[in-house]
Amino acid sequence: MLQRPTTRPAVLRSQSRLVVRRSAVVVATLAATLAARLPAQQPAAAGERSVFLILVGRDTFAIERVRRTPTQLVDDMWFVGQRVRVRSTLTLTDDARVARAVVESWRPGARPDTVADGRLTATFAGDSLIQVPEGSAGATTLRGAVAAGALPWVNPAFALVEQVARRARALGGDRVMVPLQQLGGGPAVTATVTRAGADSVVVDFGGGVAFRLAVDAGGRVTGGRVPSQSMVIARLDSFPERLARAADPPTDYSAPRGAPYVAEQVTVRTPAGHVLTGTLTLPKGASRRQPVGAVVTVSGSGPQDRDSYIGLPGYRPFRQLADSLGRRGIAVLRMDDRGTGASTGTFKGATSADFAEDVRAGLAYLRTRPEINAKRLAVLGHSEGAVITPMVADKEPSLRAIVLLAGVAQPARSALQYQMTNMIQHDTSLTAARRDSAIAAVPARIDTMMAHDPWMRFFLRYDPSATARRVKTPVLILTGANDHQAAPSQVAEQEAAFRAAGNKDVTAKVVPSVNHLFVVDPDGYPPNYAKLPAPVRIQPEVVGTIVDWLVARLK
Repeated sequence: MLQRPTTRPAVLRSQSRLVVRRSAVVVATLAATLAARLPAQQPAAAGERSVFLILVGRDTFAIERVRRTPTQLVDDMWFVGQRVRVRSTLTLTDDARVARAVVESWRPGARPDTVADGRLTATFAGDSLIQVPEGSAGATTLRGAVAAGALPWVNPAFALVEQVARRARALGGDRVMVPLQQLGGGPAVTATVTRAGADSVVVDFGGGVAFRLAVDAGGRVTGGRVPSQSMVIARLDSFPERLARAADPPTDYSAPRGAPYVAEQVTVRTPAGHVLTGTLTLPKGASRRQPVGAVVTVSGSGPQDRDSYIGLPGYRPFRQLADSLGRRGIAVLRMDDRGTGASTGTFKGATSADFAEDVRAGLAYLRTRPEINAKRLAVLGHSEGAVITPMVADKEPSLRAIVLLAGVAQPARSALQYQMTNMIQHDTSLTAARRDSAIAAVPARIDTMMAHDPWMRFFLRYDPSATARRVKTPVLILTGANDHQAAPSQVAEQEAAFRAAGNKDVTAKVVPSVNHLFVVDPDGYPPNYAKLPAPVRIQPEVVGTIVDWLVARLK
């Protein structure tokens, strides 16, 4: 459920938002071949420029442009499908440590020549770390202790993985532990670096995530792979700009050929002053004389586009639902989150309550359209969107229906604690004692995160059931049986809270065999989403359940 990044972007909005978006460009076999054939090259004193090309299956996951000198490392990372840019500038010491890190991030879809939307400066001094964020409302300086010699970690920057390998080489030994600190309030991590031969090392982050790297005689990484995530990394000495442009083709929101609906790009002005850009799919034949019902979609946590695309090939759940609803005569309005894609405004610092007002602006827009029946409107939310949706219904009692996908009944702090504990329990690099210690420290880590993030503070304290007990709008509640982010056990609590309001139309179900994304997944563990077979799509039976239920209440 929580897909919120500590720095922009979220790595898969699921790390949970821990899989990052990508689009097909170059096949993995090409990358592997290039990695194998690149000549070994030592960085020159004046600096070395190169590119890491990161692929998952046949899709380009990210492109990293790297500049390295003996005293500085600049990693400019472009997440292809998500259209997000993150730049890390590290000040290096002689023994491959990092004295200072500056991490800049841009909102999804921002032009590369614009000023960064956010900036975090982290200074390492012995066993202390001072982090100063800029560009985020309410953000304050973070001060804390870190392991001596800890390196900064911005997942999944491969240039930083190389720095981990260089640090291990400087320390010496065939098996070296390198402490890392996630920036922006994230947890500490320990990487185990094992020399696997004269020309290879393995960097193991635990939890089944191990980077197998090819290195030259000077310790320079020339390529690698992450078997658990079907990831291949190639190092190039240059990168054709035409290929870079091809890596991020324009997103097409048009209707499929022959569809019984049209797709219209629309803009929605909000009372807060920003403009939301989205797509309205409108059944053909809808008119003032024959208006149709409509649904507004609400995405999960972190900045997402109108399709709720999180990087998995083929996974565009809101487009999939809009297509099915359009074929059944129901319009759908799906919008880029504020400050994301083509929408204006600022995402950072906004809370779930702010996003609820954006949804209400979408409803207000639909009421101005003559083709839409203003008395037959619904809202559908996934993950955090399933928490936001009842907030909207509480203020919009005329809604005909709401759909909650992978929501929670309790304040989301319990969900976050469950997720963080689950990640620790899956970390095979920890001893039993260290695992118990890490789990015991989770509440304090959450307190720190809440203290420095307005969104986190609101979301983790907000009680969804208190709102549900005021809502009498017909509601459909669905959660996957294998959901590791929103506990399926809370479905009964959600149902009970709505019924307590006297709501007589409550349908609640735990869907067998699916994960948080409503994709068939026997495991459901978020870091394994990248292993799901492509194309990744919502289970057809789930789509059918949602569409049938909405059609019965909107047509």
